[in-house]
Amino acid sequence: MQKSLIFLVCAWGLAAQSQSAPSPATVLKAARLLDVEAGRIIAPGEVLVERDRIVEAGSSVSHPAGAQMIDLGDTTLLPGLIDAHVHLFLHPGAEDMQTIEESVPERTIMATLAARNDLLAGFTAERDMGTEGAGSADTAVRDAINAGRIPGPRLRISGNAINILGGHEDAIGYNPAQHVLPNADYANNAAELIAVMREQYKEGADFTKIYQTGPDSVHDGRAWTPYQYTEEELARAVDEAARVGGRVAVHATGEPGALFAAQAGVVSIDHANHLDGETIRLMREKHIFAVPTLTIFEYFAEHPEKPETAALSRQLFDLKVREFPKQVAAGVPMAVGSDVGPFPHGTQARELELMVKYGMTPRAVLEADLLNGAKLLGWEGQIGALKPGYYADVIAVAGNPLEDIGALEKVVFVMKGGVVYRK
Repeated sequence: MQKSLIFLVCAWGLAAQSQSAPSPATVLKAARLLDVEAGRIIAPGEVLVERDRIVEAGSSVSHPAGAQMIDLGDTTLLPGLIDAHVHLFLHPGAEDMQTIEESVPERTIMATLAARNDLLAGFTAERDMGTEGAGSADTAVRDAINAGRIPGPRLRISGNAINILGGHEDAIGYNPAQHVLPNADYANNAAELIAVMREQYKEGADFTKIYQTGPDSVHDGRAWTPYQYTEEELARAVDEAARVGGRVAVHATGEPGALFAAQAGVVSIDHANHLDGETIRLMREKHIFAVPTLTIFEYFAEHPEKPETAALSRQLFDLKVREFPKQVAAGVPMAVGSDVGPFPHGTQARELELMVKYGMTPRAVLEADLLNGAKLLGWEGQIGALKPGYYADVIAVAGNPLEDIGALEKVVFVMKGGVVYRK
């Protein structure tokens, strides 16, 4: 037992050293570097990092005296990936039972492990779209990451999502006499929305996540889903978020809920299985991002939660892959979000592959992930490109992602804020 404890202490010490303060200067060198804004590969590629920022990036950079050199060989350097729709507090298994069987402290520990796994997979920034019943526990995870106490991506967090009584996340399948709590906070009108939002911002939320539609069904090949809030109610929420510098993102899979959200001016419509013409027009006009989350629909089509939901899960995925290329062709602004949590953390590069498979070019997907992702998370000009002054969030992958987006599943190096987490 004593030897085991000594080993654990030593292992913890080594881990702490690998996450220590960044070196004064580091030069990263690789066979290639992605210039995401120009959509081209530079060969060879180098990045000069000083403390937590990029100083130079290109085919050749300055090599200050005493700088640490890291030669990554036949790889491509690119900005850290961004996942705009994650659930750190979920893991594979019966999603509705996790909030009943697992305590908030247990789920918070699981969330710290999920954050580490996502970071090591190359995702250096994420938007956590609701703790699914763990309240503001994501505040502690974000703050611990920011303080350097645990490894993880840069995070934008929402606390619990917001839902109406009897809505999408309201534990409808349980005995009402047991009073099973919902996985979201109740708000049944505009006044209640504002009250809940104020509490969440007090507890540390960066933005607001609202369930706008659900439950979903398919009729005659078309999505059907009831809306939860009117345009006027959502507009009040958007105004309240803006008052404190926040924004509103909605879960909306179909109409008219997605239209109401676009009219209200939300920042993103997540899932977006079916969008009508007027919704698409407003999203282009207002630059509202669609976050398609193809991976979660593929996952449930292949791993249905229950036997009785298998057919619906397959229908929803088939509908999604039919509608997605139409949205791309119509010019809907896209960002990348996987809905990881119900499937294993650290595997969500699959989302970028599916976006290519169903209608986008690798360049367009990389722009959606890095450039649009930075805008969506409110870090435009700070992350999403290898440019002077940006945070030194840099990864290296085996292969060329402009030729094969699957290269993003082969991450061999991760740096965030000048600190190396994987080499």
